[in-house]
Amino acid sequence: MVIGSNNSAHDICADLWENGADVTMVQRTSTMIARSDSLMELALGGLYSEQAVAGGMTTEKADLVFASLPYRILHEFQIPVYKAMRERDAEFYARLERAGFMLDCGDDDSGLFPKYLRRGSGYYINIGASGLVANGSVHLKSRVGVEAIRERSVLLTDGTELPADLIVYATGYGSMNGWAARLISQEVADRVGRCWGFGSDTTKDPGPWERELRNMWKADAAGGALVPWRQPAPVAALLAVPRAATQGAGVEYPDAGPWARRGASCVVGTSRPQGETWRWKRPRPSSKSQSFHSRPRCCG
Repeated sequence: MVIGSNNSAHDICADLWENGADVTMVQRTSTMIARSDSLMELALGGLYSEQAVAGGMTTEKADLVFASLPYRILHEFQIPVYKAMRERDAEFYARLERAGFMLDCGDDDSGLFPKYLRRGSGYYINIGASGLVANGSVHLKSRVGVEAIRERSVLLTDGTELPADLIVYATGYGSMNGWAARLISQEVADRVGRCWGFGSDTTKDPGPWERELRNMWKADAAGGALVPWRQPAPVAALLAVPRAATQGAGVEYPDAGPWARRGASCVVGTSRPQGETWRWKRPRPSSKSQSFHSRPRCCG
């Protein structure tokens, strides 16, 4: 039995089924699902595709275009994309609903990308597991939660008791500042504050409006998928240079003040507060045996 219905839960269910297990997915809340080929063609094809490359697009240009759309209006551009996707894949979604699967398209029908940026959860990019749910290969219990776990079974909130030899809780990742509290201290976690989301005042992303992802790619935290990582990675890497490596060499690093707190702003194009200046003093090697790169080398 797999508790959950987003990316990890679907992948785990498919893997267990492929290895001969009799699998049941327990869906507690609705999920945004996008077929991989539709997502690439309708939402990303103009930037990340062979056709885009043939037209002169490069990865660097595509990342810049992708990052240039302000978060405040991103959802407005995404709503027609996912409307077209629902029309194109209407039969696919109908099959899932007939199986009892609860679907959504985000709080404002803006689909996967705003949902990812706002809360980092609640979606699945289908590469096959949805078909297993739709045709019954993976059993589904939706609109229920777990009431109790017994020795060889799980009692659900609707009173159903299902046998289970294995229970997998695929219920999402913990928050980054929650991990900071566990690994360091609650005081440090409170100083860092909430990570991810930008204050859209939607489900799991409370206000106030932050303009950019909270505490991401700065001196505090870094995370996310490959595409949103590539552009701020150089600044994030410079902020993470270990001071101990140059201790006693007279190297000056930016402190954890406004420049570090808003390090990603100078990358993604948001404006700095009036009158505020960011200054970066490039480290100077103290001897010929030391060297520094103006741009860090980042994998990926």
